[in-house]
Amino acid sequence: MSNFTNWGDDVDDLKQAYERLGLPELAPREDVEKRYTTLMRRERSRAQQQQDSGKESSGNDEFALITGAYRFILEYEDRKTTEAFNEQEYGKYKGMAGKAQKMDHFWRYYKFHTLGAVVAVALIIYGIISFVNYREEQAYLASLPPVDLEVSFMGNYYLNESAEKEEPLEKALLAAFPEWKRFKTMMTPVPEDEANQYAYMQKAVLMLATENPDIYVMDKNIFQWVGVQGVLKPLDDAAEGELKPLLKDGLALKLKTEEDTTERIYGIDLSESALVTDLPLYKQDMVVGIRANAKNPDKALQFIKKYLETVK
Repeated sequence: MSNFTNWGDDVDDLKQAYERLGLPELAPREDVEKRYTTLMRRERSRAQQQQDSGKESSGNDEFALITGAYRFILEYEDRKTTEAFNEQEYGKYKGMAGKAQKMDHFWRYYKFHTLGAVVAVALIIYGIISFVNYREEQAYLASLPPVDLEVSFMGNYYLNESAEKEEPLEKALLAAFPEWKRFKTMMTPVPEDEANQYAYMQKAVLMLATENPDIYVMDKNIFQWVGVQGVLKPLDDAAEGELKPLLKDGLALKLKTEEDTTERIYGIDLSESALVTDLPLYKQDMVVGIRANAKNPDKALQFIKKYLETVK
């Protein structure tokens, strides 16, 4: 009888393996597992009894043959299962079945490595492109003249159809101030009657916290909201000084901030000035305020003064 140290396709070996376990040929795998477990427990019990009685252990060779037969059967069944799977998966490729199987195995084992490598290369390329673009942008910004005035538009404002595609607000303001070299603008639309107005207000809060323009151009609703937060510079001195001859009734807008309960001037209403007609915007009204920590406060005041001169 075979010792089952080498398994193959020999039908006699398979038959003998089942006989060694005391099972009929091609018994279900579940029966093979149960039978081997029973024999293994029996062998352990026998070995323990011999040890307790002080006798020399015997029968190990017999159980080794049982274990060999058990493994032989499992390996045979696993191989047959694998062959059946391969036939189902790769049989359609006929003569190319072997190559198809190798390619499939390669992809199964290395697909995550391959995808990881592709992603890594893509990230490297993206990083290089981003770095190059950043350097180009920095070089371009360095070539521009210094900013004369930075203007933030915040409120119920939208560009109209006649607006130029590139820097429409900057170009419109430069046309009104030809002696200056550069405006920088940003716009944060905050519609009055929108179901998702909260999302717009969140963006406005972020802009107030992270951006530092010289002046804000706001509708009256946003002016009330921005003004009470202490972001704007009081304009009382300017209103009593160089702006006084130009301030008609109702143009100087007062309010109290959260920290200062004294009513002060924080905005100038330019809704009737040329600012409205100069800019390609849909708008209702325009109130201009200077940020408390503006980088160019003198030019910001000059901006207000020039448009006050055009109020009808």
